[in-house]
Amino acid sequence: MRKPISGVGYYAIMVVLFPVTLVGFVIWIGKLLFWRTPGVSTTAQGPLAARWTMHHLGQREDEAANRLLPVLPGAPWLGIRLSSWPMKLAHRVTGFVPKTYRYPFESEITPSVEAAARVTFFDDVVDRFLPEIDQFVLLGAGFDTRPYRLPEDTPVRSFEVETPKTQAVKCEMLEKTGIDTRKVAFVAADFETEDWFGKLVQAGFDTARPALFLWEGVMIYLDREAVEDTLRNVARCAKGTVLAFDSYTTVSLESDQAYWRFARASTKAAGEPLKFGVDSTPPMRDRLTELLRSCGLELLEQRTLGRETETERAWGVFAIAIME
Repeated sequence: MRKPISGVGYYAIMVVLFPVTLVGFVIWIGKLLFWRTPGVSTTAQGPLAARWTMHHLGQREDEAANRLLPVLPGAPWLGIRLSSWPMKLAHRVTGFVPKTYRYPFESEITPSVEAAARVTFFDDVVDRFLPEIDQFVLLGAGFDTRPYRLPEDTPVRSFEVETPKTQAVKCEMLEKTGIDTRKVAFVAADFETEDWFGKLVQAGFDTARPALFLWEGVMIYLDREAVEDTLRNVARCAKGTVLAFDSYTTVSLESDQAYWRFARASTKAAGEPLKFGVDSTPPMRDRLTELLRSCGLELLEQRTLGRETETERAWGVFAIAIME
């Protein structure tokens, strides 16, 4: 009974302190809108804020995220403190952690908690494959901090591929916080308009050795041509190369459900509209396999998100592909 009781207590505190949380979010959103700069991703701030919160709730240690968020130009100190203080207090009093910040994530994955669940998915991929691979590539790195969570003596060479302006902001943040970036190469490139793979090679990436690619929360924002081009470039790498990615299906682009209408409207307003979805025609796994094989990769593992029935279609997927 402890969990239900602690949950009731947690949400009771959150309700009482809701005005504080609301003021914090208003300040945060206002600063974000004021700071918004063309070419700099605003959606990338969400995953960083989530990992920062997990760190403060004792769920997932991430000192780099803890240091980066407060210096992000679009994240005001007062807004962060006010919006997070009620939650941290409620957690301290009750020990309860809402689904959005649980780690490892073990509950049913719905669209509203997909971003939280994928933290566990991608961390598991890193733990599983990096011990045998020494090249680590983050495609659309955003404000991801995984390269800075690796042991100091790691032989892994990391590469972050991101659009120029977003990457410039991140590099400035990393320098400001003094985080060690000596084992990370930064590759500034736009997936839809530039030869990111050529720039990756120029940065020291060795196509003759296998690599681990993480493509988290990116595919949905690219057009189909860029998605297929990226998959083909990964397939140019050495045998044993692994690509882990997440994606929505065409449900996200076509559904009239309120959640998906809001998702499309909000990302469009942020200047990063949803563009791509894996074909949701059942069985979706077969459609994903066809896409990967057409680009030279094989599906190693896949988790369908959502039910596939006569009336329902899967809305998302977590997947691992491999170059055989």
